[in-house]
Amino acid sequence: MRRSSWSAVFLVLMLMTQPALAQADAENGKEVFKSCRACHQVGDGAKNGIGPSLNGILGRKAGTINGFNYSDVNKQAGEKGLVWTEEKMLDYLKDPAAFMPGNKMTFAGVKDEADRRDLVAYLKQFSK
Repeated sequence: MRRSSWSAVFLVLMLMTQPALAQADAENGKEVFKSCRACHQVGDGAKNGIGPSLNGILGRKAGTINGFNYSDVNKQAGEKGLVWTEEKMLDYLKDPAAFMPGNKMTFAGVKDEADRRDLVAYLKQFSK
């Protein structure tokens, strides 16, 4: 196979393995986030509350916002290398208690996959 053909194959495979967040709707994610606002803030002036501020959550180690009292399991997850990637956040938001047993978050999760993807796309706007 010619070099250009291999490049095309590589590009197609790379695109196929990318998360579907490229098709996610951050505007709907903003709506989904309304169920998170009781505990979390995001955006200009966001502060820790019942839950930590979610500014910069994507790409950050778990349990590492200064000034927030995380559960021991959340801090330990960060110490063991858990970084909140888009994929990890999607898994966590599906069922936080199953993903990280013993964490303080009592939220049941976002069951709809499209809503989870949209929520992560919304949070991604504050993680740059």
